[in-house]
Amino acid sequence: MTRFENQTTSGYAYFTKRQEFEKLEHLKDGSFAVRCDIIVIGDIHVEETVVVATVLGSIAVPASDLHQHLEDLLRAEKGADVVFDVGSHTFATHQCVLVVRSPVFREELFGSMKESDAATDVVRVDDMEERAFNGLLHFVYTNMFPETSKEEEGEEYGMERLKLMCEDKLCKYIDVGTVAAILTLAEQHHCQRLNKACFEFLSSAANLRAVVASDGFKLLTSSCPSIMEEFIVMLGNLVP
Repeated sequence: MTRFENQTTSGYAYFTKRQEFEKLEHLKDGSFAVRCDIIVIGDIHVEETVVVATVLGSIAVPASDLHQHLEDLLRAEKGADVVFDVGSHTFATHQCVLVVRSPVFREELFGSMKESDAATDVVRVDDMEERAFNGLLHFVYTNMFPETSKEEEGEEYGMERLKLMCEDKLCKYIDVGTVAAILTLAEQHHCQRLNKACFEFLSSAANLRAVVASDGFKLLTSSCPSIMEEFIVMLGNLVP
């Protein structure tokens, strides 16, 4: 074996004598084949680069805090260019954020639904409480669920994700005392998932009997007569 390193060689300079070579069985018709195995070692710097990359890849990157910066922007009211008058409180906001996040805000501020006073850029909101509107703005700026949010806010302002988050939260509060009110809300705002969760709860005979005997059921029948057909079928299944 001969090794070639840094333009030098090492190994054994061993030669076979001709008369000995002619006696070998590998010599045929005055010729023979020689096999050479060559191993080429690549640049060792490649391995060093991989090691460095592995070390750099272990650096911990903090989670995005964009939502916090946007919430600070909302609270500080810096650069605000449109004001919402809700109840006895005003909210200074930024049109660029609102129109990107909500198609309804986009129409209210720039489209056919525009409600602002051209002189003051103040939009009056009469159909929502201050606390609820504050929760809506929190979601618009941070994409995080506000504690005060209501389902109708998400639907009214085209915030589908907020609406689904509200539905998910309401599902956790379904019981005999609340299912009628929650089902009424689901019907009024076309919440199919919430509607399904309510009927799954009512599929229990014991739950259904308790709800039918409650005052909430009377409210449900008067507010949402469209679902009474399904209730009649369910009640019919209770008859032995």
